[in-house]
Amino acid sequence: MHNSNGDTDVADSQHSLRSEELAAQKTAMIGRTIALCLIAPLSTYMVPWPGPLFTYVLLIVFAVLGWGAWFVAKSDWGRPWHQYAFVSLDAILLTFTILYPNPLLPFDSPPQLIFRFGVFPFFFVLLAGLTYVYKPSLVLWGGFSAALSWIVGLIWILMLPDTIWMPQSPDGVDSILDDLAQPTFVDVSARIQEMVVLLIVAGLLALAVKRSRTVALRQARLGRERENLGRYFSRSTAKMLAERAEPFSQPSEHHCAVLFADLVAFTSWSEKHNSQETIALLRSVHGLLAEVVFRHNGTLDKFIGDGLMATFGTPEPTQTDASNALAAMVEMHQAFEEWRVSRAPGQGATLNLAIGVHYGPVVIGNIGSKTRLEFAVLGDTVNVASRLEGATRALGCHCLASAALVDAAAAEQAHLDAARSALTYHGAIPVRGRDAHIEVYKI
Repeated sequence: MHNSNGDTDVADSQHSLRSEELAAQKTAMIGRTIALCLIAPLSTYMVPWPGPLFTYVLLIVFAVLGWGAWFVAKSDWGRPWHQYAFVSLDAILLTFTILYPNPLLPFDSPPQLIFRFGVFPFFFVLLAGLTYVYKPSLVLWGGFSAALSWIVGLIWILMLPDTIWMPQSPDGVDSILDDLAQPTFVDVSARIQEMVVLLIVAGLLALAVKRSRTVALRQARLGRERENLGRYFSRSTAKMLAERAEPFSQPSEHHCAVLFADLVAFTSWSEKHNSQETIALLRSVHGLLAEVVFRHNGTLDKFIGDGLMATFGTPEPTQTDASNALAAMVEMHQAFEEWRVSRAPGQGATLNLAIGVHYGPVVIGNIGSKTRLEFAVLGDTVNVASRLEGATRALGCHCLASAALVDAAAAEQAHLDAARSALTYHGAIPVRGRDAHIEVYKI
């Protein structure tokens, strides 16, 4: 079976990682630019004039290549192979910078002499910059490109007519020392050793980057999971759930407020509208109601067709659960009325919102099987809240709140004068499935 949720999770994680890659690459380019700016005055101090002018041109090209790679990476038309091309150009340019004699120097020096100054470590600096992009293959390609460029440069040097790279006479140590003293002598074994070490380091860095990429993907998924929790729970509750390994493994019982909301006459409305209009309206209403729930520190338990169930005081109770639920009910009613008036004629005028809220003991915990668990709020309080929502039709009102909820809100001593003024005491009403009547307030 195709797992669309799994594909979506991977896609979201990859998108998050790409954003991190671009941000890290930009940071690397800023560091690269700063380094180039520091090299410029150093070159001015160390290289006889007008030799630095040639160095300045090369530094500018390095900067352009770096920012060009970042610009292409963040563009819509950029392709993955473009990054590999820029890495190859970096390696070629660095090899050229090291081995090609500066034509503006006021004196001549053999190009073979450059090997005596330990310039090869600059390739390791270039390789280290590639680790910012979280792509192991790019690091490996950087090592390969650098080694290949260095080989080509080395072959060019060895082909020069005055290059000495093999002992000229087998007369013992003295003759070898004489060869080493020549400015045009090239130690090929040392150059091969440099390339081998570079490839080994590239492999080790690629493994480290692969590990970092795995960790980054895991963190991206964790961040997305916490963000998803924020769609159902308040911010503090979502943080608590993210920090606990098994928050609902043991069921618990405490008092909380339960709210049910449902669109009245939605079935007849949907018969007159197409599926796109129906889904658009449901998304609009669900989004409106969910915002009110979260604003009052509630938990969105589930969407039920054209309605929803929300709780206030789960998974952990607070000192203002009843007050929050009561304020949410009143604001939800007012927000829906404003929404209905603002809709185009005929788009929502025939709809009403029915709300029922009750306060009492509930049981919360995980239900289901080992392979499929669901957070559930159970108990008589949930059933009563649902019945109150349904009773609004018979009483001809929009909202019903149990006296237990209003009394609990009063005991919490919260400032709910505006919410209470919207309520009218109705009296006791029968509730289906219960012998005792329940006293209610209505809007």
